[in-house]
Amino acid sequence: MPTSTVNISENSRELLQQLANKTGQTTLEVIDKALDAYRRQVFFDKLNAGYEELRTDQPAWAAFQAEQKEWDNAPIDALEKDEQWSEDGHVLPKQNES
Repeated sequence: MPTSTVNISENSRELLQQLANKTGQTTLEVIDKALDAYRRQVFFDKLNAGYEELRTDQPAWAAFQAEQKEWDNAPIDALEKDEQWSEDGHVLPKQNES
Protein backbone atom coordinates (compact mmCIF):
# COMPACT_ATOMS: atom_id res chain seq x y z
CA MET A 1 0.00 0.00 0.00
CA PRO A 2 1.51 3.37 -0.96
CA THR A 3 2.02 5.80 1.89
CA SER A 4 2.37 9.56 2.13
CA THR A 5 3.87 11.92 4.63
CA VAL A 6 1.48 14.44 6.15
CA ASN A 7 2.42 17.17 8.59
CA ILE A 8 0.29 17.21 11.73
CA SER A 9 0.52 19.24 14.91
CA GLU A 10 2.45 17.92 17.88
CA ASN A 11 -0.82 17.69 19.81
CA SER A 12 -2.39 15.55 17.06
CA ARG A 13 0.70 13.33 16.89
CA GLU A 14 0.54 12.71 20.65
CA LEU A 15 -3.19 12.00 20.51
CA LEU A 16 -2.68 9.62 17.59
CA GLN A 17 0.00 7.74 19.50
CA GLN A 18 -2.17 7.58 22.64
CA LEU A 19 -5.09 6.16 20.66
CA ALA A 20 -2.85 3.61 18.96
CA ASN A 21 -1.43 2.52 22.32
CA LYS A 22 -4.88 2.28 23.96
CA THR A 23 -6.43 0.30 21.11
CA GLY A 24 -3.46 -1.83 20.10
CA GLN A 25 -3.81 -0.58 16.54
CA THR A 26 -1.20 0.95 14.33
CA THR A 27 -1.26 4.70 13.84
CA LEU A 28 -2.26 4.06 10.22
CA GLU A 29 -5.28 2.03 11.36
CA VAL A 30 -6.27 4.79 13.79
CA ILE A 31 -6.00 7.40 11.04
CA ASP A 32 -8.00 5.24 8.59
CA LYS A 33 -10.79 4.73 11.13
CA ALA A 34 -10.82 8.38 12.12
CA LEU A 35 -11.08 9.49 8.51
CA ASP A 36 -13.86 7.00 7.83
CA ALA A 37 -15.77 8.23 10.89
CA TYR A 38 -15.31 11.82 9.73
CA ARG A 39 -16.43 10.91 6.19
CA ARG A 40 -19.60 9.39 7.64
CA GLN A 41 -20.20 12.43 9.84
CA VAL A 42 -19.88 14.77 6.85
CA PHE A 43 -22.28 12.57 4.85
CA PHE A 44 -24.95 12.61 7.57
CA ASP A 45 -24.46 16.32 8.26
CA LYS A 46 -25.13 17.02 4.57
CA LEU A 47 -28.05 14.58 4.55
CA ASN A 48 -29.61 16.31 7.54
CA ALA A 49 -29.02 19.72 5.96
CA GLY A 50 -30.84 18.46 2.86
CA TYR A 51 -33.82 17.37 4.96
CA GLU A 52 -33.85 20.76 6.69
CA GLU A 53 -33.85 22.50 3.32
CA LEU A 54 -36.63 20.21 2.07
CA ARG A 55 -38.73 21.07 5.12
CA THR A 56 -38.67 24.76 4.14
CA ASP A 57 -40.48 23.91 0.87
CA GLN A 58 -43.92 22.93 2.19
CA PRO A 59 -45.28 21.36 -1.04
CA ALA A 60 -42.10 19.34 -1.55
CA TRP A 61 -42.03 18.28 2.11
CA ALA A 62 -45.69 17.20 1.94
CA ALA A 63 -44.97 15.17 -1.21
CA PHE A 64 -41.97 13.56 0.48
CA GLN A 65 -44.01 12.64 3.53
CA ALA A 66 -46.77 11.19 1.34
CA GLU A 67 -44.23 9.03 -0.45
CA GLN A 68 -42.82 7.89 2.90
CA LYS A 69 -46.31 6.82 3.99
CA GLU A 70 -46.70 4.77 0.81
CA TRP A 71 -43.46 2.93 1.59
CA ASP A 72 -44.52 2.44 5.22
CA ASN A 73 -47.59 0.58 3.99
CA ALA A 74 -45.75 -1.58 1.45
CA PRO A 75 -46.39 -5.28 2.12
CA ILE A 76 -43.23 -6.88 3.42
CA ASP A 77 -44.57 -10.42 3.12
CA ALA A 78 -44.31 -10.23 -0.66
CA LEU A 79 -40.52 -10.48 -0.37
CA GLU A 80 -38.78 -13.74 -1.07
CA LYS A 81 -37.96 -15.34 2.28
CA ASP A 82 -34.86 -17.12 0.98
CA GLU A 83 -33.50 -14.14 -0.91
CA GLN A 84 -29.73 -13.70 -0.59
CA TRP A 85 -28.04 -10.30 -0.89
CA SER A 86 -24.46 -9.33 -1.62
CA GLU A 87 -22.60 -6.83 0.57
CA ASP A 88 -23.03 -4.17 -2.13
CA GLY A 89 -26.82 -4.50 -2.08
CA HIS A 90 -27.52 -6.73 -5.07
CA VAL A 91 -29.79 -9.76 -5.03
CA LEU A 92 -27.79 -12.91 -5.62
CA PRO A 93 -29.12 -15.48 -8.09
CA LYS A 94 -30.86 -18.45 -6.51
CA GLN A 95 -28.81 -21.60 -6.34
CA ASN A 96 -30.49 -24.83 -7.48
CA GLU A 97 -30.93 -27.27 -4.62
CA SER A 98 -29.86 -30.82 -5.44
